[in-house]
Amino acid sequence: MRTVKRAVALAALLPCIAMAAPAALAFPASAQAQRAPDTAALAQQKAPVGLALTKIDPKPVRENSKIEISGLAKNRTDDQLTGLTMRLRYSAQPVTSRSQLDQFSSGQPSLLPNVAPQQLPLTGVVQPGATQTWTFKTTTKALQLRAPGATPGVYPVGVEVLNPAQQVVGGLTTFLTFMPKDRQFQPVAISWVWPLIDRMHRTNDRTFFDDQLTKEMSRDGRLGKLVNAAAAGTTPITWAIDPALLDDVQQMASGEYTVRSFGGKAVEKEKSTVAASWTAALKNAAKGDPYFTVPYGDPDVVALVRHKTTRDIGVALDERNTGVVPKVLGRPADAQVAWPPYGVAGPGTLGQLAQHALKDGGTFLMSSSQFQNPLPGTPPNATTTLQTNEGKRTAVLYDDKLNQIVSKGTATASGAALAEQRFLAETAMIAAETPNLQRSVVVAPDRHWNPAPGFAEKLLTYTKDAPWLREMPLSKIESAEPQGRVFNGYNDDYEAFELSDAHLTQTREIAQEAAQFRAIMTGDIKISYERALLRLQSVAWRTMPGRAKAARRELARELDDDMDSVRIVTTKNKRVLMGGSSGKLPVLIENTLKNQAVRVRLVAVPTSESRAKLRLGALDPDEALINLRPGERAQRWIPAKAAGNGNFHVRLELMIPDSGGRTFGDGETITVRTTGYGRLALLITGGGLAVLFVGVGVRAIRARRRRKAEAGGDGSTETGSAGTAEQGNGYAGPGFPGPGSGFSGPASGFAAPGPEPTGPASEFPGFAERGLPGAEPPTGPGHSSAADTGLPPGAGLSDPWHSSAAGTGPLPVTGISPGQGISPGAGPAPAEPTATGPAAPGLSGTGAAESSAPSEPGGTSEQATDGTPPGGDGRAGGGKHAAGRWEPRSRDGD
Repeated sequence: MRTVKRAVALAALLPCIAMAAPAALAFPASAQAQRAPDTAALAQQKAPVGLALTKIDPKPVRENSKIEISGLAKNRTDDQLTGLTMRLRYSAQPVTSRSQLDQFSSGQPSLLPNVAPQQLPLTGVVQPGATQTWTFKTTTKALQLRAPGATPGVYPVGVEVLNPAQQVVGGLTTFLTFMPKDRQFQPVAISWVWPLIDRMHRTNDRTFFDDQLTKEMSRDGRLGKLVNAAAAGTTPITWAIDPALLDDVQQMASGEYTVRSFGGKAVEKEKSTVAASWTAALKNAAKGDPYFTVPYGDPDVVALVRHKTTRDIGVALDERNTGVVPKVLGRPADAQVAWPPYGVAGPGTLGQLAQHALKDGGTFLMSSSQFQNPLPGTPPNATTTLQTNEGKRTAVLYDDKLNQIVSKGTATASGAALAEQRFLAETAMIAAETPNLQRSVVVAPDRHWNPAPGFAEKLLTYTKDAPWLREMPLSKIESAEPQGRVFNGYNDDYEAFELSDAHLTQTREIAQEAAQFRAIMTGDIKISYERALLRLQSVAWRTMPGRAKAARRELARELDDDMDSVRIVTTKNKRVLMGGSSGKLPVLIENTLKNQAVRVRLVAVPTSESRAKLRLGALDPDEALINLRPGERAQRWIPAKAAGNGNFHVRLELMIPDSGGRTFGDGETITVRTTGYGRLALLITGGGLAVLFVGVGVRAIRARRRRKAEAGGDGSTETGSAGTAEQGNGYAGPGFPGPGSGFSGPASGFAAPGPEPTGPASEFPGFAERGLPGAEPPTGPGHSSAADTGLPPGAGLSDPWHSSAAGTGPLPVTGISPGQGISPGAGPAPAEPTATGPAAPGLSGTGAAESSAPSEPGGTSEQATDGTPPGGDGRAGGGKHAAGRWEPRSRDGD
């Protein structure tokens, strides 16, 4: 089991071996720190064998302590390394100053004068990439460690690797802190500022561009480790919280949220239980601890002052943006602290922070590198004063060296182990330098501090348990007597590390468009880009210029999409047709935003080349002002008058009300096409169409009435008047007299009343076409009237389509002249004559309404205009009574 645990520990330490320089800070505590490389790290980088420190016990060492120093070695070459050995080096003389600590830390172990007798073979790193653990066990007496008095002592120790030629091929240096039995010194008052600040994860307020916060808030994530470390102990700390971080967390914890990577597709995420758990843990860990907020999004205030965009500093510190923190924690901020990025700022920035962040009093949190040490003989403390254009303010200075120790290279286990020893050595050295005076120090790790697991907890434990340290709240250090120290100002070399001119210029352009968008909103503001712009100005973008560029583009695209939701709707070809020289142009405006009402003013003007020939009338002021609810459309009509025909261009703009003529969006340019068709021409055309439709309707009504009359069998039609015609047999006109006329009975050629005949005639429908009595009339297309048969006059023809009023059977038709009263084209095929009989003088053939075959228009019979009785039974053609007979009337009049 122990072997398994060691294997797991080795696997965790492999990436932690000190074989490369730690990542540089995005902004140095001083220009010298930025330019001076870590020589120890460079030496390690070049060494064939990499060494990692994993353990030093105990902390601190005492007179009779048994000391154990452990670590890991790795062959970093591509060759076999044989005959390697390790040995321990040390110095029996304590370090006398903090500057000497720097010298030993950056030097090689070979600088240490003493060599321990014990040597360890490194047989496990022969092969390339192979690793081996190592441990040195010794005692305080063997290393000749002793107290320099009644104060803590700091002793350098080192481990080096030798090849068979006794050449050093790897090594590292660390420190042992010795605590004597007798203690005659003042412990150092130490206070912690615990940063809870993260880089940005959203562009607009609705969309995340990554889901990295879920990982960061987990137990082993960066933010999770910071909260858990604070909750694990009782050491007092002061929280420095970015409202933008808690804003992001609340967005994730309150419901579903959207993640869309740059250039990717949107992914809907469920409500984050990780965010909810982390928030609850933060509330518990911060209970009883003071906190202050940095400006929303932690903007690069130095760069903003340089580019004269100081208004954004006030916006970032406004309560409507910083108020998210007290809302989450359930209590207001109980510390007033202004912490510029990396603790450095010039007079202009300090004045802005004093005006907005410290307007009701408070303290600056600055780097000690920005101030000169006090007069010789006076040890530096953490409290001083700073003159700004808003007056004198208190400044608390965090120890720049301690900040680098705990922040730089501590994300790995090996880096954290070295940092632990160095932190203890530095603080012990502060106490030993002036044992009779109590010193005060403040530690404020880097804003995006990512300590190795357990490292932050250990630092807070050492703060509480180390004999030379005494934890103290920041407020007590603030209230201490300030020490006179000279402010160095802002080094111009730092400008190279600020947000670039291009980034801030493009951000300002986006802000101008966002201001236009905000100016048209009415009612409750549901869409805001204020916080999005503050996030885009975050100091975190200094180290991510590529992602900063992508974030700018994404925010600009999202803003354009929202602004395009309020627009002028045009056709695809952007053309409007205007008949005649004057008219009104329709303009449609829509708001497709889901939850935001807007107000705009519509303005239309001809373009410069069209002004001479096209004049537009002005809308009523109230009509030009358009209020649109979410999802609403509105139409306006613009009077226009053109001088001649042609195409004219009109510019349509949406204006921001009460803005002095500022436009919203890009507007539209449409083409107005005028034609020669004026209003009179359109009225004439419309009148003609109306007459045409009425005529067609009348004819359709007449035809319908005629069909009803035929179906009723009363012999009446819609034509003619109530004249003096003789009573007939159901067929109108004198050619068909009633009973006693000599036309009834078999001799008349009409079928007598009786039952419908059966037999061959009914079995063979074709017989009906030959006039057989009782035959069923043929139906459907292809059957024509007698007039279409082409028979000679007087030929008998049975009309199987019509029967007498008494229902006596088919009506024989004789004496029909070719073409008389016959609707042309009434049927495609002539019927064969099969019977003869007395002629029915003047009988016209079947009309359009009688034939199942279609007739040409105009077949409806019309009333006679000469006073004669109406003729026909609704068939086409009527005829006039002349010399006792009917003459068929031509259809030409129809």
